[in-house]
Amino acid sequence: MEEVILVDQNDNAIGTMEKMEAHQKGLLHRAFSVVIFNSSGEILLQKRAQSKYHSAGLWTNACCSHPLPDESMEEATRRKLKQEMGIDLKAEFAYKFIYHTTLGNELTEHEYDHVFTGIFDGKPVINTNEVEDWKFISPKQLRIDVKLNPENYTYWFKLILAEDRLGALYSEKQN
Repeated sequence: MEEVILVDQNDNAIGTMEKMEAHQKGLLHRAFSVVIFNSSGEILLQKRAQSKYHSAGLWTNACCSHPLPDESMEEATRRKLKQEMGIDLKAEFAYKFIYHTTLGNELTEHEYDHVFTGIFDGKPVINTNEVEDWKFISPKQLRIDVKLNPENYTYWFKLILAEDRLGALYSEKQN
C-alpha cells in the first residue's frame, strides 16, 4: 500500500494516506513532474502504460509520481525516473503549482505538483509496467499537437505547457 503525503495550501505536510484513497477523496497531496530536455532543446515524453490506474495511454512529461513519506523530493524524482525510464539523473527543482481535476473511475487529482527539470541525451530504457512508449519532440511540434489533439495528453502536463515556461526552463538548464 503506497502512501502519499497530504499537504495544506502552503505545502506543509499534514499527514499521510493510502494513494488510492487520497485520489478517491480528492485530498491535496504532494506530487512531482520531471521535465527532461535533450541538448537540442527537445522534450522527452512518455506514453503512460495502459495498465495505469488513471490517464492510461496518454502522453506526458518524462516522469511523474509522488514522494514517499520521509523521502525528499530529490530522492523521489531520482528513484522514479530510474524506475520508469531507466535514467539516473539528479533533476533540479524549477517551480510548483496546485491543480485539481476529476478523472475517470471516480478519481480526483488534487496535487501540489513540484516541477523538476534535467538534461539527458541518451536513450531511455523504459519499464513497460509504467511506460508504453517514449519520444523526444520539439516544443513547437508539441504545442501544435497538444492544440490539435488535447485528449492525447495528461491534464497536468497540459498545465505545465500552458505555463509557457518550457523555453525558460531549458535556457536555465543551459546556463
